[in-house]
Amino acid sequence: MPVSPEQNAIRRQLTLFVNDTGGEIEFIRKQFNPLQSLLISAHVTLCREDEIEQIEKVIQNLKSLKLDFPLKIRFDPVERFEDHKGVWLPGSKDNKQFQELRKSVLCAVTDAPRQHRPHLTLMHPRNSTCTDTIFDQIRLHTLPTELSFDEISLIEQKDGRRWTVADVFRIY
Repeated sequence: MPVSPEQNAIRRQLTLFVNDTGGEIEFIRKQFNPLQSLLISAHVTLCREDEIEQIEKVIQNLKSLKLDFPLKIRFDPVERFEDHKGVWLPGSKDNKQFQELRKSVLCAVTDAPRQHRPHLTLMHPRNSTCTDTIFDQIRLHTLPTELSFDEISLIEQKDGRRWTVADVFRIY
């Protein structure tokens, strides 16, 4: 019997994993969105799969990338999104360093990478639904206003299963 393309689907993204083992972010994710927390740890997506289709060039850019300091991302207060089903910690609008990093990673892949607002998804609307009560509980937690990252992970998801790390690139 032939295998359908969906059964062999491999998705790839560039991700900044949050070092929050046992912290508030993972607590919220495990409590209110356990399925998503099983699929992938807390993270900020740097580049989505459609942006890194020229993976060899992207990897070449990643290997030559060195920052003078860790990437810092500032966050605004927690918000609901996608018809109030999801909850995220949105990056502030002035995350210039994040946008510059995206440009460097996508150099010679695209001349004008789309503007992508960094964010941490606490409840993914694909597999959870936030209620007013849950949102009020989440807002009681002290969440970070800034996080630092010193590496980028190339991650893969096969057939909709758990995301795995294919490679890690130090940026600082």
